[in-house]
Amino acid sequence: MSSIFPGATVGILGGGQLGRMVTLAARTLGYHVHVLDPDPHCAAGPVADKVVTAKFDDAEATARLAAECDVVTIEIERIAVPALEAAARQAPLRPGAHVLHTVQDRARQKEWLVANGFPVGPFRTAATREVFADAARRVMADAAGRPTSAYAKSCTGGYDGRGQVRLERAADADAAWVALGSGPCVIEQALDLEAEISVLVARRPNGTMIVYPPALNHHVRGVLDWSVIPAPISPIVAQRASEVGLRIAERLNVVGLLVVELFLLRDGSLTVNELAPRPHNTFHHTELTVLTSQFEQLVRAVCDLPLGATDVVRPAAIANLFGDLWLGDTPPAWEEALSIPGVRIHLYGKAPRPGRKVGHIGAVGLTTDEAVARVKEARSRLERSRTPTAQPPAVSG
Repeated sequence: MSSIFPGATVGILGGGQLGRMVTLAARTLGYHVHVLDPDPHCAAGPVADKVVTAKFDDAEATARLAAECDVVTIEIERIAVPALEAAARQAPLRPGAHVLHTVQDRARQKEWLVANGFPVGPFRTAATREVFADAARRVMADAAGRPTSAYAKSCTGGYDGRGQVRLERAADADAAWVALGSGPCVIEQALDLEAEISVLVARRPNGTMIVYPPALNHHVRGVLDWSVIPAPISPIVAQRASEVGLRIAERLNVVGLLVVELFLLRDGSLTVNELAPRPHNTFHHTELTVLTSQFEQLVRAVCDLPLGATDVVRPAAIANLFGDLWLGDTPPAWEEALSIPGVRIHLYGKAPRPGRKVGHIGAVGLTTDEAVARVKEARSRLERSRTPTAQPPAVSG
């Protein structure tokens, strides 16, 4: 295979904030960028050379985009497989359609992980109301037969806390089935967690790989609230997590990026939660503190260039910002937040709406605790002039 050098054109399927940040990295490296997205005013639009406005299942449009590009990648998993295959007939598609086919469906993803020997928590799949109720009863008992809670998740379409329901009793199954749209679901046993971590792997077409130090992540109502790198976990756990990520990326034959979300259980074991073959919210702090950001790394990987160093210069954290900050009559207190040493603000150019993720705060610190404290304090200062309201579930990524 031959490398694709600066001056060439990179196509991105998806124009959200991840596409915007990949576009900025690609342009810094000297590439042109064409983006496909259903929204003509998508976040990546103002920084891309061209935007093709089309739905993610429009095979003709993806083929048209790819025909003008030297390589095509993705920033969102929800691209229809026939559209991916149409793009691949025009230009190298990295990652390939087989990767998206595996990860787009939660049940298919879980079954692939099991078939390939990777650790997952107890789960069952269900495609009908009756099977769902029976699966819930079976999952909601631990190995010793003691009752436990569970999470029911739609097989497709859910993200940022959407498309999932917590089950406290088996009797809740019928209501959960209806709440999830009465479609195929995965029911996962709630696990005794010590921490949630993620691993980012980059892989070139020739199989060369590099892994970033794991990130530690904190969620609120199923939505990422903050993340810090390097994760304050033991070197042994970090190594085991990295090895799992590398093995999955190799087995799945990913070209580009793969993020593996993992649960660290209180007994010290690791289980795989989800896979994402793209840039990820839990590694936005790589822009602040890693020698090669995840966005530049994606461009290097899909263009078959040498992968960049993943050394962490100092601990860094990010905290998500939602559109609720703009509610009320006064703007967020930017000056107060930015007065904290080591703090930066990154906005995505998206119209603010309640619950919509529109940016993040980043901060470096001498320790992981200091970095997390700084982003929390900076966000608190932004919110200080807001009228306190409950944050609704996120409506878009």
